[in-house]
Amino acid sequence: MINFKDISYLKTGNLKQQTAFHILTKHQILENLADFDPILVGTIPINIDIENSDLDIVCYWQNKSVFIERIKCLFENKNHFSIREIIIDNQESIVANFFIETFEIEIFGQNIPTELQNGYRHMLIEDQILRSRDENFRLEIIKLKESGIKTEPAFGLLLGLNGNVYQELLDYKI
Repeated sequence: MINFKDISYLKTGNLKQQTAFHILTKHQILENLADFDPILVGTIPINIDIENSDLDIVCYWQNKSVFIERIKCLFENKNHFSIREIIIDNQESIVANFFIETFEIEIFGQNIPTELQNGYRHMLIEDQILRSRDENFRLEIIKLKESGIKTEPAFGLLLGLNGNVYQELLDYKI
């Protein structure tokens, strides 16, 4: 299994993964967020991205104000920068978006350790599912995503999950 907490796996991945590695390292994005235990999650690490997929980085903050100020200090000069506070599953969440070179980057922070955040947990489960299935399954996920279906609902459709697919994926047994 890949150690997703070390992005060096991207160096030998597909072209988009290699480009992501270059941008993340050139701009020291994860190093600059090191105080918040950042992990790159989402579709690019597990090779189910589509053309407009962004780089999703989950972070763990213990002081929301400090996190917001650091994000602003580091990234508010980037193209199309925005930051907002939202509630997701009864958790205060901070979401910042901006562009660096060809990638949109989304930084998602909660007062939950990154390894326990749903974005990371979903990615690990989706990776296990992809490894247990054939290439056609991966291509079907991508096709569903290209048609506008989000990642977890796409997995839910192909796996026959009913109800809240976000929760059912967390409970999925391979």
